[in-house]
Amino acid sequence: MKCDRCKETIQEEEERELHGQTLCEDCYMDALSPARTCDPWAIHSAKSLSKSVGADFEINEVQAKILRILKETGGVEPRVLSERLQIRPADLEREIAALRHMEKIRGELRDGKKVVRLW
Repeated sequence: MKCDRCKETIQEEEERELHGQTLCEDCYMDALSPARTCDPWAIHSAKSLSKSVGADFEINEVQAKILRILKETGGVEPRVLSERLQIRPADLEREIAALRHMEKIRGELRDGKKVVRLW
């Protein structure tokens, strides 16, 4: 059986049903809990936590790579980031959302294309 979204093979009894689609576990979780980059409450919470703890945020390895690529390039399309990091677009969206909430990166339109860049 194959996932209707990512087309990966799903092992027997590992498939999930959602809105008439058969999904693998990763796609199922992405559908149930999509990443939200524009979340004022998450940004407020991140700022408040940073002030109360008095330290900067810890970032994971993938987030560090994203920041490094953006520093080198001045900003790139999410598709390019996904390809360079060799991660699924859904996983990239989650990392971008976390960095956006920390106000380390932001999006902008360049020549009609969505680009991720440093804050």
